[in-house]
Amino acid sequence: MAPILLNLPNQLSFESNVAQTLSLLERCTNMMELKQIHAHIYKTGLIIDPIPVSRLLTFTTSLDFGNLIYARKVFDRISRRNTFMWNTMIRGYSNSNQPKEALFLYHQMLCHSAPHNAYTFPFLLKACSRMSALEETQQIHAHIIKTGFGLDIYATNSLLHVYAISGSIKSAHLLFDRLPHQDIEALKLFHEMQVASIKPDNVALVSSLSACAHLGSLDEGRWIHTYIDKNGIEIDPILGCVLIDMYVKCGDMDEALKVFRKLEKQSISAWTAIINGFAIHGQGQEALDWFMKMQKAGIKPNSITFTAILTACSHAGLVDEGKLLFKTMMTDYKLNPTIEHYGCMVDLLGRAGLLLEAKELIENMPLNPNPAIWGALLNACRIHGHLELGKQIGKILIEVDPAHGGRYIHLASIHAADGEWDQAVQVRSRMKNQGVSKLPGCSAISLNGIIHEFLAGDASHPQMDEIYKMWNQIAEKLQQDGYKPATGDLLLDLDEEEKERAIQQHSEKLAIAFGLIRTKPETTIRIFKNLRVCEDCHTVLKLISKIYAREIIVRDRTRFHLFKEGKCSCRDYW
Repeated sequence: MAPILLNLPNQLSFESNVAQTLSLLERCTNMMELKQIHAHIYKTGLIIDPIPVSRLLTFTTSLDFGNLIYARKVFDRISRRNTFMWNTMIRGYSNSNQPKEALFLYHQMLCHSAPHNAYTFPFLLKACSRMSALEETQQIHAHIIKTGFGLDIYATNSLLHVYAISGSIKSAHLLFDRLPHQDIEALKLFHEMQVASIKPDNVALVSSLSACAHLGSLDEGRWIHTYIDKNGIEIDPILGCVLIDMYVKCGDMDEALKVFRKLEKQSISAWTAIINGFAIHGQGQEALDWFMKMQKAGIKPNSITFTAILTACSHAGLVDEGKLLFKTMMTDYKLNPTIEHYGCMVDLLGRAGLLLEAKELIENMPLNPNPAIWGALLNACRIHGHLELGKQIGKILIEVDPAHGGRYIHLASIHAADGEWDQAVQVRSRMKNQGVSKLPGCSAISLNGIIHEFLAGDASHPQMDEIYKMWNQIAEKLQQDGYKPATGDLLLDLDEEEKERAIQQHSEKLAIAFGLIRTKPETTIRIFKNLRVCEDCHTVLKLISKIYAREIIVRDRTRFHLFKEGKCSCRDYW
């Protein structure tokens, strides 16, 4: 092979030499060419520049080249080694048949007082996993905490992996219990146990299924259920209830009912989980029917059951039924209403437009109303246009719940809707001055066991160009169908420069575009959102379900919406 540097000019500026050397490294295909480039780096003085030297190390330690002996000679002759260079060498050894060298190199790194970053520990822990080196893992775990990376997701995931495959499940559980993102790291731990051929106990299964329920990961939950069945694991009352809850919160009531009917003993928790399922799916009458079935089966409803059935009445607009149940709870079952029950009643009355009755209930309740109760009433004022009452409630709310951005947004929107722009600006200014931010909308869609998340106005997803292209196609079809954007909910939600594009970039719209790209025709699309679905997105999703002949299931902050043939299961009552 002809030398690739044969015709390289000798006289180039330092910057040009750097750029040309990096270009040559990108085109490099074997060690002979790499050595020529290395010689060129020395000849032109680029050996003092960390960028080409770091790139040289990356190529030399890569799996394609795998010449760690040569890489180590290069590394040992570098006078000023940065963190990237140390990490590159540690990663190279962790991928090789010499993982112990990664630990020796880390010791040198400590002796040289070289700084760590988020990538140092995962590479080291990979070396530990290849050696099943539990003692070294524990030492590195101590370093992780000492250097401030104890909550880093990469380091903690790597630690979970090593502890699981080394059989130290107790250490894995102790680590898991301290993690802030337990839903993701629960599923990670379950997978690591499978890799290590360690049979999970019921505690691990319950944690994993609960994580699936929270994340809306139906495929993952189904896989765990299949694992339980195939391995003959006994479904005790707790595991059975969690399975039901997983299917309920992932939007599959049919499977939840199948699990319930197969239970050897149907506990109050299992009955309540089913009733709550119908509640959050907007099937109020079904929830009432099951409430009656439960009592006929000799199961006495408890406080949590009443929260579920009152929620069902609220979501379905069953005002008279809800009032009767609230009364029956006290008279027939001798249960004192909790703050949650009063919250359900305020929500029930407020959604139905009975705002003064809801306000009277709050004023006469024996408990101090919490922000959630005032928030339910404020939302009802916004929906039904009771602006004066809304302003009174809004002022109360930002006093009792000053850190909640949504409270300021609702109050500002009510002022703006009443033409009081100065007051609206004052509310927003107060929010800004106190350092309060609005929780950004986030929607997730699970495909093939992978959860894809989108934020409003997001541009981080690797397929974002394709997603926006798809959305533009959707927007054209919506326009042809007579769609007009409903911007009322956006009145003061965003800064002025963001308003123009914000309505088209809500997170559920990005998620639905992605779902249409990545799924086959007629496949049901399931989306999970952290906030309430806005009016515009609700309208758009109804139209998309008709235009594209798709069933779309959306779980927002409080309930499910099933969009089908241009209609929603909530009957526009949400």
